[in-house]
Amino acid sequence: MTNPAFLELEHVSLGYETPQGLRMVVNDFSLQLPQGHIACLLGASGCGKSTLLRAIAGFEPLRAGLIRLNGQALSSPQYSLPPERRQVGMMFQDYALFPHLSVANNIAFGLSHLVKPARQARVAHMLELVGLPDSANAWPHELSGGQQQRVALARALAPSPALLLLDEPFSNLDTDLREHLAQEVKDILRQAGQTAMLVTHNQREAHIMAQHIGFMQPGQATVWQRNQPILDIG
Repeated sequence: MTNPAFLELEHVSLGYETPQGLRMVVNDFSLQLPQGHIACLLGASGCGKSTLLRAIAGFEPLRAGLIRLNGQALSSPQYSLPPERRQVGMMFQDYALFPHLSVANNIAFGLSHLVKPARQARVAHMLELVGLPDSANAWPHELSGGQQQRVALARALAPSPALLLLDEPFSNLDTDLREHLAQEVKDILRQAGQTAMLVTHNQREAHIMAQHIGFMQPGQATVWQRNQPILDIG
């Protein structure tokens, strides 16, 4: 039995206004991702994969098409749900940790809606999940690159997003650490039951992380399928 779609992109097109006119970046892109699965969009810089991720997060307007999450419309050319109401978390390649906040306060940044005991318990749980239970009081500059990436993941997961987006999350790391951390992050996401989408230019990273992979190029795309054909890229 085919798993129902949790994230749906229907004939999505994205572009920018330039002095020469409209420049299309993504054309007629469709995708269905079941809940609890990890997908990857793989391609070189400039193919539109990060722009697509930003559109899902609510930071890029659609020129055409529709984005839904768990049956709720997030974006169309006529409508856009604000990013803070989408239940979508995002993890960036530069980690974006706050240098003036401790590890615990970085992770707690998106948990202001919780009372203090619940917030502290959630932070402790996240630190356990990413294997850093003794680092709550550390400062970001005291951590290695791999540890900072785990803190960034903990912060992204702490508010329990319905969908987590990862934009080239390992690109600043050396090859050995990148592959090791990709495996760790995959294990953490699966343990959490997290639905996630990754974009990267690294094939090895994609195959380590994702159950389903779509290969993107400017103006065209080819699909590699694992388990079931969830990606339909026009």
